[in-house]
Amino acid sequence: MGAVMAALSVEARRRLSRPSCLSHCGHSAARYHRSDSSDSDLELSTVRHQPEGLDQLQAQTKFTRKELQSLYRGFKNECPSGMVDEETFKSIYSQFFPQGDASTYAHFLFNAFDIDRNGSIRFEDFVIGLSVLLRGSVTEKLNWAFNLYDINKDGYITKEEMLAIMKSIYDMMGRYTYPCVRDEAPSEHVDKFFQKMDKNRDGVVTIEEFIETCQKDENIMNSMQLFENVI
Repeated sequence: MGAVMAALSVEARRRLSRPSCLSHCGHSAARYHRSDSSDSDLELSTVRHQPEGLDQLQAQTKFTRKELQSLYRGFKNECPSGMVDEETFKSIYSQFFPQGDASTYAHFLFNAFDIDRNGSIRFEDFVIGLSVLLRGSVTEKLNWAFNLYDINKDGYITKEEMLAIMKSIYDMMGRYTYPCVRDEAPSEHVDKFFQKMDKNRDGVVTIEEFIETCQKDENIMNSMQLFENVI
C-alpha cells in the first residue's frame, strides 16, 4: 500500500512540473493569476466535450474557481477534444518513468480516474481525482486508493488484485531501485499485507478493513503526507 501511495505522489508531483496532456493541467495550476472567466468561457465553447459548469466543479472539488479555470486551460490546450483515451494516457504516463514499464500501472490508474467507466477521462474525472489526491482527507485518499486496488469494482479487494497492482508498480519502479528488488518481493509484500488486512479471514478485503489497517500503518500514513502541499 505504501508503494502505491508513493507512486501516486510521484505522479502527482511530476504532473505539476512537466508539460503533457495531464501533467500540463497541474503545471498550469502554478499560474492561476493568468486565467480569467471570459477566456475560460470562450474555451469551453471550442471543444467537443464541454465540462460541467465551474460552479458545479467547484462544489465537487477543493479547487477555487480560478484554479479550475487554469487547470481547464492546461487540459484543453493539450487535449483539444476535452477527453483522453487509455492509449494516450499510457503514452503520457510512461514519460514519467522512462526506465521502467509503466503501461500496466497506467492501465489501473486510468480505470481509477475513469469514473463513468466509458473508456475516456473527461476534465471532470481528472480534476475530481486530482482534488482527492492533492487536497483530500486521509479517508478520501484511502477510498480512492481502494478503488484503484478494486480492479473489477465489486467492492472487495482480493489477493490477486492486490498482487496485480503491486507487480505493476515493481515493473514501473522496483526493478530500477537500489539495491535491486528480488522477483518474489511483490508476492511476499502482498502476502504479508493482505494477511494483516483480511481480519475475518474470508479471502477478501472490504473498504472498512482496508481503511482501518492503513490508518494503523505508520509507513502508509507517512506516504500519504507526500500528497500534501503539492499545489
